[in-house]
Amino acid sequence: MAAEASTPAAPAAGSSGGRRDGLWLLIIWIVLSVVGCLLVYFVWGPHIPPGDMSTSAANQQFDLTVLGTIATPVVIGVLLYFGWAIAFWRQKPGDETDAAPIHGSARISALWITVTAVIVLCLAVFGTYELIEPAGSGSGQGPQPIFQHGLPPAASDTSWTPNSNNLLQVQVIAQQWAFTYRYPQFGGFETTDLVLPVGQAVQFNVTSLDVIHDFWAYQLGVKADANPGVNNIAYTTAYHTGGFTVRCDELCGIWHGAMYDYGSVVSATDFMNWAHSSEIKLASVTKMLPPYALTYDPTVLAQVGKVNEQLGLTSAGGGYYNPADPEQP
Repeated sequence: MAAEASTPAAPAAGSSGGRRDGLWLLIIWIVLSVVGCLLVYFVWGPHIPPGDMSTSAANQQFDLTVLGTIATPVVIGVLLYFGWAIAFWRQKPGDETDAAPIHGSARISALWITVTAVIVLCLAVFGTYELIEPAGSGSGQGPQPIFQHGLPPAASDTSWTPNSNNLLQVQVIAQQWAFTYRYPQFGGFETTDLVLPVGQAVQFNVTSLDVIHDFWAYQLGVKADANPGVNNIAYTTAYHTGGFTVRCDELCGIWHGAMYDYGSVVSATDFMNWAHSSEIKLASVTKMLPPYALTYDPTVLAQVGKVNEQLGLTSAGGGYYNPADPEQP
């Protein structure tokens, strides 16, 4: 009896040798989660791609920052639990006894289902709002993007109802394997240079002359498929001047990886000077172009080879296809 009285009691569930593991895990998790969320949102968030060069890019950066902040406590919880188990719940050398049996808990199950359901539903609401409200009137949504009606033009940065009285039209024309850009408000000239003014809303009308491409102006946060015979609309307003990269993000043939170029955002004065000088310089090329339209039929563009040569697209032999392409039209 004396020997039995001196035998130490087995540790209670949720504790190890008197240490309340559940309580310690909860406290440490809360502290690390608060610190981690603050670091992700305020320190890492402003540096998350694609940056804040434009309205669309800033919206995407905000979305990724919010999602990263929400994911932080989950990641910390998994890593903390894993590390705690390795540090304190390892099997002792020579201990071959079974662990204490663990039974299901209706309270924990109900709490788990409730919390995860609330998180998923909140993310669904957040995602739907972000898709419709900030970028609803044009984010590569086809020829008839969703508009938010009844809002003043001053709200365009947040509700994306662009002020059509001050909207720059830029047509993006994709072909194997280059992008060209038409500016209908400046005589409809076509150029390989994509230049935009800072602070002015831009409407991209994206189409293709041959196969499916994808117009991806990375730092601007603009991405829209370029489908032949289809006008795909996307909007943005540049916040800052500087350069950005344009890539094709849809496998479009053997030279898809080389289908990229660079654009620039300049001041309003510099843009107007560039646009007017380009209109004059390319006047002879513009005469060979068909009238401006939202889509084109390449089979009836008799002068397209000469136009491409004038624009410097000689790698494709003045046509749509590189001479080395095994398949010619």
